[in-house]
Amino acid sequence: MTGLLEGRKAVITGAGRGIGAAVALAFAREGADVVLASRSEEELNGVAADVRALGRQAVVVPTDMAYRDQVLALARQATDALGAIDIIVSNAGRQQTHASILDISTEQFDWTMKTNIYAPFWIIKAALPSLRPGSAIIATTSEQAYDPSPDLYDYAQTKAATMNYVKSLAKQLGPRGIRVNGVAPGPIWTPLQVSGGATEQKLEKFGANTPLGRPGQPAELASIYVQLAASDASYANGQVYGSSGGSGQP
Repeated sequence: MTGLLEGRKAVITGAGRGIGAAVALAFAREGADVVLASRSEEELNGVAADVRALGRQAVVVPTDMAYRDQVLALARQATDALGAIDIIVSNAGRQQTHASILDISTEQFDWTMKTNIYAPFWIIKAALPSLRPGSAIIATTSEQAYDPSPDLYDYAQTKAATMNYVKSLAKQLGPRGIRVNGVAPGPIWTPLQVSGGATEQKLEKFGANTPLGRPGQPAELASIYVQLAASDASYANGQVYGSSGGSGQP
């Protein structure tokens, strides 16, 4: 049986763990070859091994998405390795909790903006000339775009901007047959939370206030990315799909 993404070629950023890793495996199960990018080569190699075990090609490109030269190199290496890329999953993100705006340095603010906002701009712009009709761009936004937490001042801004560029770019690229959509997770257990993205108090009750009463796992939303990348989702453009256990928007 042919998979939904048979023969497709995808670049996935933030692919070493969490949502990105789950998406990479879901894509591979559906027949896609993948280029995996994140800062940790060790984590990428682990994901790549799992992808290859599914019979698909995996190319590892260690990349710090906060640096333009590294992002442009990622785009070049992806094309060189797999030929024409037709799926871009812009998933890499930086999230750090701060009780007050006074606690955020300009350097920290800049790092968040470059990782979450500049990097998608860089990689989409670099890859766009080679994207053909039927290609798909999928961004990871967040419920923070709609209901920002007071201690995620900088991160929440970037997710609102992500939601906005999805809708803007969808209008721009739709006439070319290139679809742009987003996924807005709610409380999903990823390393972002336990590596400074949430306070200890939040972690103790993480996801408990959702109608499902628990946080989600990355694998529970990976199929949304598959569907948005698949050719039979050809009328989904400029949409943001939520996955938040019944809370949040959209």
